[in-house]
Amino acid sequence: MTNRKLAYIVKDQRPIILVEDDSVQTACRVMCERRAGSVLVVDGAQRLSGIFTGRDAVRCLGLGADPARTALRDVMTARPKTVSPDERAIDALRLMCDGGFRHVPVVEGGRIWGIVSRGDFKGMEIDQLDIEEHLAECIR
Repeated sequence: MTNRKLAYIVKDQRPIILVEDDSVQTACRVMCERRAGSVLVVDGAQRLSGIFTGRDAVRCLGLGADPARTALRDVMTARPKTVSPDERAIDALRLMCDGGFRHVPVVEGGRIWGIVSRGDFKGMEIDQLDIEEHLAECIR
């Protein structure tokens, strides 16, 4: 189970992809409609330039910005860490845990395959990560 490849997890996925000029309001509406926790943001050449999550929305609103007039480029997390589809799920989970984020884009050669979030991982992968974290604490 801990050897699942990310390509398997995202194989039928249709990630939400918006452009940098789209508004925060648009992103939040689409996220709500699709029950998604994130949006991938692309530049004019359709290359991944950022990720917009619920945390970014809260930060935007907390600063008093108008979501209808605020472009994603101004509040997204730019240049997010990515993983390739041939990586193992446990490795993506480790990256998210170490980086303190809940979503990671799956990209290969500039092509967006999808996005994984903590909810995409199975019990065995979560259990493996818990064991690794416990062992690391014991060593310290």
